Amino acid sequence: MPDWSYHTIFKPLVSRLPNALGREFIHRGMNIVSSLPGGTAFIEFLGHMSPSPALKKNLFGLTFSNPIGLSGKIDPFLSGTKAFSHLGFGFIEIGPITRTPNQSENPARFSKNKDEIIFPNPLESMGIEQALQRLQALKPLNKPIFIRLGQELSLEETVSILPSFSHYGAAFIIEKMYESEKFYVMKRVMKSKPIFLSIQQSSVYHDLPLIQKLKESGCIDGIFLEERSEIVEKEQSFPVKQTTELIETVKYLKSNGFDHVPLMISGGVLEPEDALTLISEGVELILLTNGYVLSGPGLPKRINEAIEDHLGIHQEKRSGWIWYWLFGLLITLGGLIALFFSMTFVILPYDEAFLGLTREELIVINPTIFYFMAHDRMTLAGTMISGGVLYMQLARHAVMFGYHWARKAIHLGGTVGFLGILLFIAYGYFDWLHAIFWIVLLPFFMIGRRKTNYSNRSPISKNRTNHPTWKKSLWGQLCFVVLGFSFIIGGLVISFIGATNVFVPTDIGFICMTPDQLNDVNGRLISLIAHDRAGFGSALISVGLLVLMISLWGFQQGEKWVWKTLLIGGIPAFVAGIVTHFIIGYTMFIHILPAYIALFLYVAGLILSRSFFFETNRK
Repeated sequence: MPDWSYHTIFKPLVSRLPNALGREFIHRGMNIVSSLPGGTAFIEFLGHMSPSPALKKNLFGLTFSNPIGLSGKIDPFLSGTKAFSHLGFGFIEIGPITRTPNQSENPARFSKNKDEIIFPNPLESMGIEQALQRLQALKPLNKPIFIRLGQELSLEETVSILPSFSHYGAAFIIEKMYESEKFYVMKRVMKSKPIFLSIQQSSVYHDLPLIQKLKESGCIDGIFLEERSEIVEKEQSFPVKQTTELIETVKYLKSNGFDHVPLMISGGVLEPEDALTLISEGVELILLTNGYVLSGPGLPKRINEAIEDHLGIHQEKRSGWIWYWLFGLLITLGGLIALFFSMTFVILPYDEAFLGLTREELIVINPTIFYFMAHDRMTLAGTMISGGVLYMQLARHAVMFGYHWARKAIHLGGTVGFLGILLFIAYGYFDWLHAIFWIVLLPFFMIGRRKTNYSNRSPISKNRTNHPTWKKSLWGQLCFVVLGFSFIIGGLVISFIGATNVFVPTDIGFICMTPDQLNDVNGRLISLIAHDRAGFGSALISVGLLVLMISLWGFQQGEKWVWKTLLIGGIPAFVAGIVTHFIIGYTMFIHILPAYIALFLYVAGLILSRSFFFETNRK
């Protein structure tokens, strides 16, 4: 559930559902998707959440893909944990684990103005038996698991359950402040598993002597600094903007002998800027709490990309991209040539040889057949030109710098385009010119694939805050995502129709001849028309994939080239797809309606996202 769907569709709907129904709807829905065959690949396709290898870090013998984790407050009953493990987190917290389950009558909910999460007091939690059952069902997860043990547990209970939970937890968070002798008992039981002390930010100043004693005696391996809470009777909230307070407490701890003790933060992060500030002050790991719900599930991805941008890793230009650029250039030139023929001869000599009819003879029989074929070939030409532009831009501005998402987009779009030639065989007319064109293109595509194996770089982001321009851009991104899916579905439908009926009712109305009458004119005519539809359908699927992947993976603040690519790349396809109908007089509204809807999405997407792409300095 990326931000472009969460903020625009799901969050407004879910926030209106009562109590925990909205939370469970989202969590269980994501869990179902991640459990399906190919579900995790689908989640990765939509969000491209995998963090950069540059963010990997080792702590206490544990490997974290990045320093951002998810707090147990968000998923207290592990209903969505399997899905969360694929949403860009480096680790996941489970708990607090309590003696018996605590399922509040008033679970976590949005505040009236939807800008805060109200939690029950105490927090919802699983009992010991329930937690073990859920962990067994989740095993194995691909992330380190931190298990939080609630403060109501006695030392004896904690010691007795540690061996059972150690099978699942990579580390443990203890909420209760024990004397050092009691921590030693837990350390002996846990052996190599690190133990972190959880302490409220507001309690640090009062409890510092005891914390120092625990640190000096080696009873704890690190500290989890908890965000401040505001408690009103049986409910509590955690102010979303308390980064400054947390930083002051971190500095206080470091100035009092904790400069070499790993410090972690639970909460206090609403935007990427908050996380960057904490990390710059020496915080090792961060657990996202209510800020994750308010900012959206894309927050860990945004933080990871902001961290990599902050690291200032130099963008090295690589060779090999030129082959993909030439691949796109040839497609563009091929589209221009096809456009020229579609506006002049339309029917080429090898078409005439296949039909056994000349162009002039076909026009005498029924000129609308000629115009109809021109319309199919013009739309194909426009789609080819648009696709070529997209390939060239991806190669020049992304593959050149090693971005793996751009290489993946070219691979998928190009492969589908090549496979489209197989449709020609099914239609009974194999176009040798198209076959030669693909043979010419194939070496450029394959060499580009081989020479860009270096493309393993993750995106970086200049976006730091949840500013209004970012929120508006999510609507623009949604428009382009829907547009990409629409092109893919449209291409599939066109290919299917071409393989079955070939014509839709409006086509018959324009041509003024039934398929039987066309067969009577020439038994090969429908095969020739169907072949044109095969070319257009497969080209539309390929371009749709490119638009979709650019929209899903390439929306980064300040990347002007992405906006310009979508702008320039869309013009040829829309001009050919809409203007052509007016040139030949095929203007039935219902037939052109899908193109009008696509044009609306295209224009709306450009308008809503422009400021986001052209603002480079705004935080």
